[in-house]
Amino acid sequence: MRNTYYITTPIYYPSGQAHLGHSYSTVAADVMARYKRMQGFDVMFLTGTDEHGQKIELNAQKEGLAPKDYIDPIVDNFKRLWKLLGISYDKFIRTTDDYHKKAVQKIFDDLYKKGEIYKGKYSGWYCTPCESFFTDVQAKDGKCPDCGREVKKEEEESYFFKLSKYSEKLLKLYEENPNFIQPESRKNEMIKFIEDGLDDLCVSRTSFKWGIPVNFDKDHVVYVWLDALTNYITAQGYGSEDDSDYKKYWPADVHFVGKEIVRFHAVIWPAILMALDLPLPKRIFGHGWLLFGDGGKMSKSKGNVIDPNILCKRYGVDSIRYFLMREIPFGSDGTFTNESLINRINFDLANDLGNLLSRSVAMIEKYFDGCILENSEFSNIDNDLINMAKSLQSEYQKHMDNFHFSAALDKIWLLVSKSNKYIDENMPWKLAKEEESKSRLSTVLYNLCECLRIISILLFPFMPDSSKKIQHQLGAKEDICKWESSSKWGMLPLGFKVKKEELLFPRIDVDKEIEELNKIIENKDENNNDNIVKLIDIEDFCKVDLKVVKIENCEHIKKSKKLLKLTVNDGKNTRTIASGISNYYSPEQLIGRHVVIVSNLKPVKLCGVESHGMILAADCSEDDVKVIFVDEIPVGSKIR
Repeated sequence: MRNTYYITTPIYYPSGQAHLGHSYSTVAADVMARYKRMQGFDVMFLTGTDEHGQKIELNAQKEGLAPKDYIDPIVDNFKRLWKLLGISYDKFIRTTDDYHKKAVQKIFDDLYKKGEIYKGKYSGWYCTPCESFFTDVQAKDGKCPDCGREVKKEEEESYFFKLSKYSEKLLKLYEENPNFIQPESRKNEMIKFIEDGLDDLCVSRTSFKWGIPVNFDKDHVVYVWLDALTNYITAQGYGSEDDSDYKKYWPADVHFVGKEIVRFHAVIWPAILMALDLPLPKRIFGHGWLLFGDGGKMSKSKGNVIDPNILCKRYGVDSIRYFLMREIPFGSDGTFTNESLINRINFDLANDLGNLLSRSVAMIEKYFDGCILENSEFSNIDNDLINMAKSLQSEYQKHMDNFHFSAALDKIWLLVSKSNKYIDENMPWKLAKEEESKSRLSTVLYNLCECLRIISILLFPFMPDSSKKIQHQLGAKEDICKWESSSKWGMLPLGFKVKKEELLFPRIDVDKEIEELNKIIENKDENNNDNIVKLIDIEDFCKVDLKVVKIENCEHIKKSKKLLKLTVNDGKNTRTIASGISNYYSPEQLIGRHVVIVSNLKPVKLCGVESHGMILAADCSEDDVKVIFVDEIPVGSKIR
């Protein structure tokens, strides 16, 4: 039986659009899940959404919707984003799932019967956005210590979990398991938090109804943390008839969470499990915040959300995944700026890795018709490169096993840099001019391809698509591109055939791109409605000018894999529109067709093309988009 590995993200609160901060946690967990699968582990990767609570109820009321109707499209957008980012989760839990609700009710009942829960009255400071209560000391000046917003005094009948009785057990847990909370700074914070004194925990509410009803007291709904935290076991079947996955995967190897919710996971969660006599997770890892250039935490409420959909579609998914894991040491706070993102793409990906691949493949095609048939003449320079490549896996593994993702990538890039330097030291273009040096030339180029093969394997958890593209250009078969092959040299068989393709990472004009990106983000923020259906007046609808046009020409945009450049005619004038439908239609399928456009949108530049309008299309599913063709309607007709 293979070893199991269970990893989780926090379950996200769907009060608004998923942003780059959510993506940071989720990409990190995906990197770890892919890495463990690559090593042969039976991985369970869980993510999901935390959907109950007063904030959701209030937001839904403002929109005139039932809470479930309010959150469904938001949750769908989370799932679409995870698909776009290549997140390979095994299960996605929603706390509104019936199996979860039944299991939570059972857990509440069990704790009550064991005397771990009692009824009382709560009086204290409450922050609705954070769904948290605070003491007078914690809520200084009437502000939430987590988000800084106003708190309000609340008093209501509640059930309480006897958290205070677990103080000594928790401190003993940390002492006997020094790696239980990571990084070390988070553990020290938790120790101080407990030593300052634990209060019993409010685990039910009566002031709102959007929650899981308490079985034996229908006036109460289960309060967020007992509902949310238990997802890690209910998702695997705990409290259900089929609990085979729970028995197989629990306890979790690691919970990845943001530092602001470490105390819930490192204090409340293990205390609940202790009360239930259940095994504890092995590690809680509290990573830092993704900050803006001004130092502010990325937060929907602060209006500084970066839409990862825009970034992925503009620069490619792997570039964004790489930036998130390379730029910021996992566990520390890190800063996002447009400049830092584009510089990483230009220097690390385009100049270093992309250039290494394109130069190596191009020289093999030029000097050997794409096929290396000899590898024999070695020197000390070769041995230095080969030894670095062969030792890379063990160094990389040490960092990965401790969630030091940036350091693992640093190690890979040392080999990338060494390989580029190796080209300059050996000057293949000079060797190619001398017939007696052809054997040496083939050895140099073979060594470069072997380094790229090893690099591609270790890059796979971070950049799965780019890894496969590198292997395809090298002509490297799947059986020599596995984890166990990444510490071995000479796996590429003589006679392998390379194939030069499009640049993996084209260089970006920094100043021009930053200006365009800022405009796109500003336009997105102005028009963003969180993908929730809202009612509009007839006057608002009349502002939209829908017009039938004919597509006269269509071509791919070189800087983009998803955009098509369309030239359309409305019977009087022509205009250019950039449309992200390249994955669904070829230019030949579109030329001559009649379509409907929004003709009065503000122009926007996309990959250097100024787009004047938008083509109407339907999202039929996560994998399918259909343009709305109206060939029977004359060009120039207005849609009313």
